[in-house]
Amino acid sequence: MSMFCFQCQETARGTGCTIQGVCGKTEDIAKLQDLLIYTLKGISDIVVKGKIDVHKITEINHQVLNSLFMTITNANFDGDALEAQINKMLGMRDSLDKSAISQLHDAAVFTVGDRQSMLEKAAAIGVLATENEDVRSLREMITYGLKGMAAYTEHALNLGKENPDIYAFIYEALAAIINNSLSADDLVALTLKTGEYGVKAMALLDEGNTSKYGNPEITEVNIGVRKNPAILISGHDLTDLEQLLEQTKDTGVDVYTHSEMLPSHYYPAFKKYDNFVGNYGNAWWKQVGEFETFHGPILFTTNCIVPPRSEEVRERIYTTGSAGYPGCKHIVPDANGKKDFSEIIAHAKKLPAPEEIESGSIVGGFAHNQVLALADKVVEAVKSGAVKKFFVMAGCDGRMKSREYYTDFAGQLPDDTIILTAGCAKYRYNKLKLGDIGGIPRVLDAGQCNDSYSLAVIALKLKEVFGLEDINQLPIAFNIAWYEQKAVIVLLALLYLGVKNIHLGPTLPGFLSPNVAKVLVETFGIAGIGSVEDDIELFMAQ
Repeated sequence: MSMFCFQCQETARGTGCTIQGVCGKTEDIAKLQDLLIYTLKGISDIVVKGKIDVHKITEINHQVLNSLFMTITNANFDGDALEAQINKMLGMRDSLDKSAISQLHDAAVFTVGDRQSMLEKAAAIGVLATENEDVRSLREMITYGLKGMAAYTEHALNLGKENPDIYAFIYEALAAIINNSLSADDLVALTLKTGEYGVKAMALLDEGNTSKYGNPEITEVNIGVRKNPAILISGHDLTDLEQLLEQTKDTGVDVYTHSEMLPSHYYPAFKKYDNFVGNYGNAWWKQVGEFETFHGPILFTTNCIVPPRSEEVRERIYTTGSAGYPGCKHIVPDANGKKDFSEIIAHAKKLPAPEEIESGSIVGGFAHNQVLALADKVVEAVKSGAVKKFFVMAGCDGRMKSREYYTDFAGQLPDDTIILTAGCAKYRYNKLKLGDIGGIPRVLDAGQCNDSYSLAVIALKLKEVFGLEDINQLPIAFNIAWYEQKAVIVLLALLYLGVKNIHLGPTLPGFLSPNVAKVLVETFGIAGIGSVEDDIELFMAQ
């Protein structure tokens, strides 16, 4: 086969993309991503065996995060950018002192030259190079968790927050993945440890976001449009949004959020910008049509990019950070981290205002601080029987028709239930008219995928309030949709926190071997989804 990738939920036939990625990445891009990850494993081998202090390799730490982030599904399709990053990481690898290390893995010493030699090397070190399917499954699950962890850690870094322990763990885990002496049991333990550090990464990002922009608060977000030229910002990075808003104020150019940037409206710090209009469109996968009607430039701060179907749209796409797409202008920061968005602003002024595709508003801002402020009201609703159960429906959205399950599930839930959500999965039901329970909306949106941490904090606090010993004793059920690797680290974090009986859909990950899936089922109660009616009956009976 020309390539092999099974890191996302939509992987071909549920087993792996072998010709071209469903996401749109080509064989060459897949192989360059594999080689970049392999290079990081070599760096990690040196750091761990050489007992190198992570405090002394700051720039390498940061570039490891960036490299992992670049390989997340739908983040970077630019072969030149990936090749440059491989060469950068090889240079950093070779700058490390290896003189005292007696044995190193091939990943720590291999060399490559031009693009063709990179592709030839990549063909030998890809996912299928691990022959034992159970070991391969665990190695890949850990790798995908690390990718998600790196994304959240990089966002925290952009906010000035770091935890060196996270870097040290990333090196530990990447080095362990190429250690053939480790058993499947060792890798299971490492998988849970990955979840532990996933919690640390999300807590670090939460601290960064809230300390700089304030605690999210209940907010009504406009989904209509105005008549000014505009820029659409997508992805996840709030520091990019802040810089864009600063540079567009008083220019006559409006700014709209897209997909996972919707929750930025909940932060108090962004409400001072008069040109911060609202949210345009829905989840990431609908961008193909929605970008055509938006008319203005689109700035991708991270994933999820869908290859545009027209040259006209491609010419309006800009990328920054770990994102990239061939032929699109990439914005890089200066030495102080400032990004110059003047070209995007000038571009916007030449283009028509967005077409209105919907009107009205949606409500969100129910992160942990806001929900805990309502704790007395929530507890009373539970004790009185007004609320019978909470459903955590966090995670990702995607293109498969089977994801209509989540819209139907939300719509058919009994009126005495409340949905806790985060991530772009919310677009399947956040515009439904589900009403409220005693003033508590039946859909409580905590924010982005990383804000699934908020939902865990809420659950742990409710456990304390109700005086329970086990989080699984709460009237909370977990019915989570997943798509890419940030959802993987959220899942591992929940498992580390002791959450059991999570239902995962619309399909279980293709990277789970039958034996690894069996362990997850028997140890943690992981399950797939069935029919809406049967699943609601099952959840309500638990």
